[in-house]
Amino acid sequence: MIPLPARGLYAIADTAWVGPERIVAAIAGAIAGGAAMIQLRDKRGHISSHKDCLLSLVETCHENGVPFIINDDTELAVHIGADGVHVGQTDGDIAAIRKRLGPDAIIGVSCHDDIDSAHAAVSRGADYVAFGRFFPSLTKPDAPAADIGILGQARASVDVPIVAIGGITPDNGALLLAAGADLLAVIAGIFDQPDSRAAAAAYRNIFQQSS
Repeated sequence: MIPLPARGLYAIADTAWVGPERIVAAIAGAIAGGAAMIQLRDKRGHISSHKDCLLSLVETCHENGVPFIINDDTELAVHIGADGVHVGQTDGDIAAIRKRLGPDAIIGVSCHDDIDSAHAAVSRGADYVAFGRFFPSLTKPDAPAADIGILGQARASVDVPIVAIGGITPDNGALLLAAGADLLAVIAGIFDQPDSRAAAAAYRNIFQQSS
């Protein structure tokens, strides 16, 4: 298992934006551009049955020391040797997921704009908590907005890395880091771009400038 990074760009490869024909190259580019963690979000099952592709994704991440996370699907994570899963607030019992994946796996939980959900997730064993959306989002345009102040609340009351997600760009990401985020989760800003390496590098610069 590759450990959870304490800080950095969390690139989420959503198959609504990047298909199986280019996902390996796109993820490799994101890593080369500075992504510290990768998540596969395959809500429509576009590549979940493509085992060779999935194993290539795991290999690409592990060769570069970057953890590879599966969205929602614990069994798929086990099957391909992923480093963990990301789940919603109602997508499964964290203790059961931990038992299935093992003590070193990474488990992340979406908490939207709810600090109590974050506290509950951490108490049950979550390794990171995610909040958002903070800005208008192409991936989830109808998702309720989160107040940036929740990042400060989380910084003061949880002892795991804090992820911010939702409409994050190289121009607004620094605001979220200053407010308390550790990792910035980006989907379309990387994988709806012609050059995922250059796109990721633009986000990496935010972290370098704020360190």
